[in-house]
Amino acid sequence: MTNVGMMQIVLFFALILVCTKPLGAYMARLFEGERTFLHPVLRWLEVLTYRVIGVQEGVEQRWTQYTAALLSFSVFGFLLVYLIQRGQAFLPFNPQGFNAGNVSPDLAFNTATSFITNTNWQSYSGESTFSYFVQMAALTVQNFASAAAGIAVAIAVVRGFSRQEKKTIGNFWVDATRATIYVLLPLSVICALLFCASGVIQNLHPYTTITTVEGAKQVIAQGPVASQEAIKQLGTNGGGFFNANAAHPFENPTPLANLLQMFLIFVIPAALTWTFGSMVKDNRQGWAVFAAFTVMFAAGVLATYHFEQSGNPILTKLGIQSAATAGQAGGNMEGKEVRFGIANSALYATVTTDASCGAVNSMHDSFTPIGGLVLLFNIMTGEVIFGGVGAGLYGILLYCILAVFIAGLMVGRTPEYLGKKIEQKEVKMAMLAIIATAFSILVFSAISTVIPFAAKGYWNPPGAAIANMNNGGPHGFGEILYAYVSSTGNNGSAFAGLNANTPWYNLTLGLAQLIGRFLFLIPLLAAAGSLAAKRRVPSTTGTFPTHGPLFVGLLVGTVIIVGALTFFPAIALGPIVEHYLMNSGKLFSVVLAVPMGS
Repeated sequence: MTNVGMMQIVLFFALILVCTKPLGAYMARLFEGERTFLHPVLRWLEVLTYRVIGVQEGVEQRWTQYTAALLSFSVFGFLLVYLIQRGQAFLPFNPQGFNAGNVSPDLAFNTATSFITNTNWQSYSGESTFSYFVQMAALTVQNFASAAAGIAVAIAVVRGFSRQEKKTIGNFWVDATRATIYVLLPLSVICALLFCASGVIQNLHPYTTITTVEGAKQVIAQGPVASQEAIKQLGTNGGGFFNANAAHPFENPTPLANLLQMFLIFVIPAALTWTFGSMVKDNRQGWAVFAAFTVMFAAGVLATYHFEQSGNPILTKLGIQSAATAGQAGGNMEGKEVRFGIANSALYATVTTDASCGAVNSMHDSFTPIGGLVLLFNIMTGEVIFGGVGAGLYGILLYCILAVFIAGLMVGRTPEYLGKKIEQKEVKMAMLAIIATAFSILVFSAISTVIPFAAKGYWNPPGAAIANMNNGGPHGFGEILYAYVSSTGNNGSAFAGLNANTPWYNLTLGLAQLIGRFLFLIPLLAAAGSLAAKRRVPSTTGTFPTHGPLFVGLLVGTVIIVGALTFFPAIALGPIVEHYLMNSGKLFSVVLAVPMGS
């Protein structure tokens, strides 16, 4: 690791730290119904929205009503995105003439589930599949909608801890509206302009065909990129306008644009920790969660950076220089953009996998085995290292419930968190969320590993030729595992060596996205409803403090141990085996042409 690389990482995190309190305090006032400095400008739009959708601002909902509103909102979004994709030939802003033939029914299903669940998994190449109208009216709109839904759920869960003897946890429609109008929309407008100023394109022109200096014809894809780029990062969505995502120079042209993208991914999840502390009337609790996030983030980024900068020992043995010098980056530069280098590639990859944002500025498939393992494990934690917009906060609160439950078992005392007794129902709901996501990852990965698949179907009959091959060996298994981890974790990034645009993968990855989103959210909302109805218990000398280093250590340990115990066998078959093969010099002896399942 180089001094310059470490300085870049420190600078990025310093920017996040500086913005955590002011943005968090602003959101706390907003979601507690107080007036903010943007109300004189945007209040009319909020009121108009309530009138159009028929919502009474002052009427709150029980957790069951809140959940029903969330589900109905998501179902409507799914149908809208699916129909727009399939009907793009009849819709405007389609200079390329894309039609339903560019997007099959199974791909449309996968993409619709992906964007309503804030996953943004892409089995497609955006510039060769979707019209500008689809990119704007379907995908970009859902980037706002899914992010706002995540923030709304996080605020509802926080109300479960902050209220006592209440039957309601807020109003989903009000929370989602406020998140969109007062947080996501103004920040996206500002950041889209900043992206345009840095060189990110924004137009509705047809693709340009040019003649290269060699005389070949080349098609230059373009479109409304900057507007999608802003909300895709701010909402921790990650779906790129181009297939190369943030490695494409039209999406991410400069180091400054790269820094702005990483900043946008982390800023709202970080600020929500302050919002949490403010709403429960104890800012120490918010800083404790922020500290847990920081410890796990720092461990991940330093490990990834170390192994990527160390390079591939097989190449070192062949006499290829892997140390960084004034004239070369050294390390493992495969799959990375020269304009960003190893430090910014490792940092970007860690940030996106921490924050359930599928954007990539380098190819994760080309990372070293342990570098890739860190990215994989970041998602396996349940995306609770800052996490997605809203998702990181409600996810870590689930682990807070488990942490105090474990602490209570150790001392033989009924666990408490923020003055609320954590009882059987809350622990059951937390465990249900964890088991559902683990089931999705492990079962779908196992099935996809052992069944031979046809290129255009689900699976081949016994004895038939296998047409859809991916890499074999531990790396091929890692690609399959990463796909289901990413989809269930609502992340959206990929190892990318796997051809996922087949009916089997489009269907099962879409189901994994739904499981990871809603079978995680619904139990948490049930727990929030239960907690809001409870009376707050006064602290005593026997109360376990949940704002100090001891609790931060327990919380981090709970996250890591639950992830390690659940997924270590799968990780051992993939990245860990690949790491030992690489260091023993036997990696090239693995027959990569052997397909999984043969």
